[in-house]
Order: sequence, then C-alpha cells, then structure tokens
Amino acid sequence: MTVLKALKKMFGKSEAEQLAPSSSAPSPTASHRTDGHQPGRTAAVAAPQNEPVNTPATDAAPPKARSETPKPRRERAPKPPVVAWKLEDFVVEPQEGKTRFHDFKLAPELMHAIQDLGFPYCTPIQAQVLGFTLAGKDAIGRAQTGTGKTAAFLVSIITQLLQTPPPKERYMGEPRALIIAPTRELVVQIAKDAADLTKYTGLNVMTFVGGMDFDKQLKHLEARHCDILVATPGRLLDFNQRGDVHLDMVEVMVLDEADRMLDMGFIPQVRQIIRQTPPKSERQTLLFSATFTEDVMNLAKQWTTDPSIVEIEALNVASENVEQHIYAVAGADKYKLLYNLVTDNGWERVMVFANRKDEVRRIEERLVRDGVNAAQLSGDVPQHKRIKTLEGFREGKIRVLVATDVAGRGIHIDGISHVINFTLPEVPDDYVHRIGRTGRAGAEGVSISFAGEDDSYQLPSIEALLGRKISCETPPTHLLRPVERKRP
Repeated sequence: MTVLKALKKMFGKSEAEQLAPSSSAPSPTASHRTDGHQPGRTAAVAAPQNEPVNTPATDAAPPKARSETPKPRRERAPKPPVVAWKLEDFVVEPQEGKTRFHDFKLAPELMHAIQDLGFPYCTPIQAQVLGFTLAGKDAIGRAQTGTGKTAAFLVSIITQLLQTPPPKERYMGEPRALIIAPTRELVVQIAKDAADLTKYTGLNVMTFVGGMDFDKQLKHLEARHCDILVATPGRLLDFNQRGDVHLDMVEVMVLDEADRMLDMGFIPQVRQIIRQTPPKSERQTLLFSATFTEDVMNLAKQWTTDPSIVEIEALNVASENVEQHIYAVAGADKYKLLYNLVTDNGWERVMVFANRKDEVRRIEERLVRDGVNAAQLSGDVPQHKRIKTLEGFREGKIRVLVATDVAGRGIHIDGISHVINFTLPEVPDDYVHRIGRTGRAGAEGVSISFAGEDDSYQLPSIEALLGRKISCETPPTHLLRPVERKRP
C-alpha cells in the first residue's frame, strides 16, 4: 500500500505539472495553423502577457480604417441624367423673306449644333446652295467671305455623311469628304466651324496644313477614321504621295476660294489631287469663288457635273457696317500718317494691309522700333509663329497686325476696329475682302485707305465695284508730323 500510495502521489504530481502548461500550449494541429498565419497575428496573442500597453493601439487601428475609408465612396452623388435634346427645343418662328434651317430636313444632331451656334435663319447663299446640294446636285457659288458659304457646304457635307453609312471596310486614311482651301488660316477656320457643327454627330474632322509638324498630323490620321478632311493642296499631296491618305472613297469634294488658288499657282497640285478621287459622276463637287473669271468657269466645267450656279452680291455684307475713308497722301508720308493715327487715337486692334511681303515686313519693323506692339503675317512667316501671332492679336496682346492679302484672307477675328490699306490693292475684290475684316457680326468698323501717287489709279475700279464714289480727303496736318524716335 505504501508503495501504491507513493506511486499515485508521484503520478499525480507529474500529471499536475503536465496539466499546467498544456492548458496554454498549442496542440500540434494548432501549432501548424499558427505557423501559417502572419507574425502580426501571433504577436497579438502574445501581447497581453508581455506588453499589454500595445494592445489598445493594435486593436483600435482596424476599426478606425473600416469606419472612415468607405464613407466617401458611399456618399458620392450620382451624375444627373442627361436630358435628351429634341427638335421642339429649337423654336424659330417663320418670317417672310427668310429661310429657316427647319425648312430643310436636317438631322437632329446637326440642328442641335446649329442652335448652339445661334443660327436661326439661313443667309442668302445658304438658302440657295442648300436647296441644290441637299438634293445631291453639284454647285458653284460666287460669294465673298462673311456670307456664310462655309456653313452652307458644311451643312451639306454633314447631311450627306449622316444619311449614308460608312463602308464596313475602311482604312484610317480614307476621308469621306474633302475640303481644299488655299491658305492655312482658312483651313484652320473651316475646320473649327466643322468641329462646331459635328460635335453631336460622332463625325471626325482633321486638318492638313503646311508649316506644322508632319509626324503629329500623321499620328492624328492613324489614331481614328477621318470623315471630313480639310487641307491645303501642298500638304495633302505630300500625304497622298506617301500613301498615307487615299482619296478613292471621297463622296463630297469642296474647292473653296478657287480664284485664289488660281492666283497662287495651286491648280496643278489640285489637278493631281482630284485625279485620285472618284470620277465626277460618282462624287458631289462644290466650288466657291469670289469671282467668276473665265479660268474659274473652265475649272468648274472640268470638275463638276451639270452644276447649279448661285451668285450672291456680298458687297453690302462686307461693307454696310464699315465707314470708309480715303486719304490722299504722298508715299513718303504714309508711315507718319499710320503711326499718328494709331497712337493719337489709342486704337487697340488695327489691321494694316500692304501689297507686298517686303512692305509688310518694313511697316512692322518700323512700328515695333517706334514702340507699337505690332506683328506681321505673310507667306514667309512659319506656321507655328502665324498661329501664335493670330492668338496674340485675338487676345489683344498685339495692337497692330500687318498682313498681305493672301495671309489676311480667311482671318475671322471679331473686334477689329480699324482696317488701314497702306497701299490700295491691285485687284478691286481684295479691297472688299480687306475691309470685311472689320464691321463683323453687326459691329461698326472703319476703313482708311492711303492713296498715293503709285496706287491712286486703282480707285476708279474699286469705286466701280462698290457702285459708288468714296470721297478723297486730305489728312489733318497734325497727323503728318514726324515720328519721334524712341530712345533706348
């Protein structure tokens, strides 16, 4: 018994010693799971025994993150639903003698853009041209800038492209509509108008002009399909000859300012371009010109099929809001008169025209030397600088812009208060284009022409074109005083 008691006592003690650690020690299975967990979880279990101070911080952190992080996402307000535009939202009352865009069967997407632009009624050339072109006919139009001819052919193009679905197989460089214009400024302006009119349609508008980064224009071409391409002849031919642009799918072709393209020698390039397009019987062709010379009409005959002819007398449109003056002044006094007119009157946005590029350069250099913030615009100015110059003039940073006729054509900048013809143009039509830079959008404008011994002979033909006489004045003596040189 003594031995038995001793054994029980020994085994009982040993059992007690073994039971004490076994209650807290993990079993082999538990140990295996714990080894698989992150060390942080193990530390959280051990912390109450060794460092209880750390437990509140560790335990408090996760709830804080859970309670704050999701709230901003849940509280984000949903976007308001887009209200669909309806044609009934664009109300234009009929008026006698006026044509509404409602009178043509235009797509709602196009009408929405027209409403945004604030065009309730068609201009005369728009009303006449659209009557023919929306029926699929070719057309040639005689119209000056400022008559709305750009919108006329753009509305026709957009309608055609919306009514005819694009081919299923089409490369990126295959435009469906092609617009060719003679100057970079005109191309940029047409493209801007096209972008405004197509913003609800999904149609893509692209531009090709010389003097701009070739690779950048190529990347734009490769990024998406081109529906409407606006280009100068030279740069378009570059892309075409490289094989980047194919013109075999052109449905509508527009030649804008054909007379100017003739004057600038672009017709051989234009012929090369047109040869790449479908035959004239398979495309619609629209041609616009400020004049209908024999050469222009010959081109129209070659490139169009039974065209409808629209002629708009735009002289009043260009000059009805413009007060016209002519100063008889010797050539040696012209610069003094120009400088004193601008500085004495504090004019802030003036456009000066001269016939030659070297004249433009000299006038601009003298104005800058004499402290007037001026810039020049001619064919010799690189494209990036031309764009910067136009932006500066539009924003009022440039006070006087001196330009040739070719560079000044197609410039649409509101707020030009005065146009000064430093030399009278050799072509009477250019006079109308020049003074049409002011008095735009219903605003009042003033044009002043300097008639010297070398150019006064142009006056009779200008007056014949205008259909009236312009009184010739002698400038006041104080406007002919010498220009004081600015000291450096």
